[in-house]
Amino acid sequence: MANKDLVQRDLKVVWHPFTQMKTARPPIPIVKGKGALVFDEDGKAYIDAIASWWLNTHGHGHPYIAEKIYQQALAIEHIIFADFTHHPAVELVERLLEKINGNQARAFFSDNGSTSIEVALKMCFQHWHNLDQPKTKIIAFENAYHGDTFGAMSVGARSAFSAPFAPFLFDVEFIEPPLPGNEQLAIDQMKKALESDDVAGFIYEPLIQGAGGMLMHDPKVLDTLIGLCKAKNVLCIADEVMVGFGRTGKFFGSHWMENQADIMCFSKGLTGGAMALAITTCTDQVFQAFYSSDKWKTLFHGHSFTGNPIACAAALASMDLFDRPETATSLLRIEKQHLEFKEKIKDHPLVTNLRHQGVILAFELQNEGDNSYFSSIRDEIWHFFIDRQIILRPLGNTIYINPPYCITETELNQVYQVIEDLLKHLQLR
Repeated sequence: MANKDLVQRDLKVVWHPFTQMKTARPPIPIVKGKGALVFDEDGKAYIDAIASWWLNTHGHGHPYIAEKIYQQALAIEHIIFADFTHHPAVELVERLLEKINGNQARAFFSDNGSTSIEVALKMCFQHWHNLDQPKTKIIAFENAYHGDTFGAMSVGARSAFSAPFAPFLFDVEFIEPPLPGNEQLAIDQMKKALESDDVAGFIYEPLIQGAGGMLMHDPKVLDTLIGLCKAKNVLCIADEVMVGFGRTGKFFGSHWMENQADIMCFSKGLTGGAMALAITTCTDQVFQAFYSSDKWKTLFHGHSFTGNPIACAAALASMDLFDRPETATSLLRIEKQHLEFKEKIKDHPLVTNLRHQGVILAFELQNEGDNSYFSSIRDEIWHFFIDRQIILRPLGNTIYINPPYCITETELNQVYQVIEDLLKHLQLR
């Protein structure tokens, strides 16, 4: 009864994300989580095979992260980050820069992936403005998704998601991502785009376009594209929000390339999914364009919860867990299981474009007709999985697994089994 009551209360007052409230199924009330599992009020367990939108790296209800959050809440829960600082923020930046182990020198806090992109774009545009070399154009990949705020929408693919706001988005030069078979086309289009002297920056998701359909490309070609930008003095922005913190098989997606970004964006796995937090880092060269006695050159950006101490404490706890050897062992084990399952289903007639990178496995379901986010097949797949207590939220006809690193071998095999059950079900209908 309590379960049903909560759902009815929710439906009266709550507006859920990416949800057509009139036609969607009622939401499932979740009361607790443990590891890769979440539990509803009736005690039913669901395997969270997408890490709650790709951010829950260490699992739900992690006692170490919870304890660090509790300790920080008792000390200081928040302090304005203009004119003040605190130990968790400084230590977090130091440790993050050490993990990047590259050219990044400064970090700016915000509170989610979209805002980290907004900060990056502002840094990029104002960098050139402060140098009296104003530039207005950004290069981005087709199929890109970088968030839902206006700057982030502008550098993302034009779609139904951004259509109502099209008149308010700035122009972007979109080029093909270097997907298999498209590598030379991507290089040629980049060279063409760089003929303009008005290019301020190039933004990309290293190796994997997440919301675009878990599309994967070769790091060598992306490295070439970044190198072309470097040669033209174009600032490169790496969106590590989804791919960062181990998901690609290296700690950051950018670690697969020799050429490094000038600006990098982090969120999701930054706190292990426990708190809302984001960081945008940049090179000293970018920072120096703002470092001036001229107050007009200040980066005028901020958020009420910038540098929140509790969120920083959660991120530091997450960093501690990444340093534990069992985390690296889990990443390798998940990748090995993915490879074995990939081999098992590679010849299935309904499976196409089967691919994997790190802990992410994806494929398209062979389907005639509409395969978009709004297709009936998308809803059919989602309902099939959730009815079997597996959280796998498809992207159109793209099925993917992107689990918490603590998922057990047995739990992951359960996910694979339900995918096989889906394939059998679709063949028989």
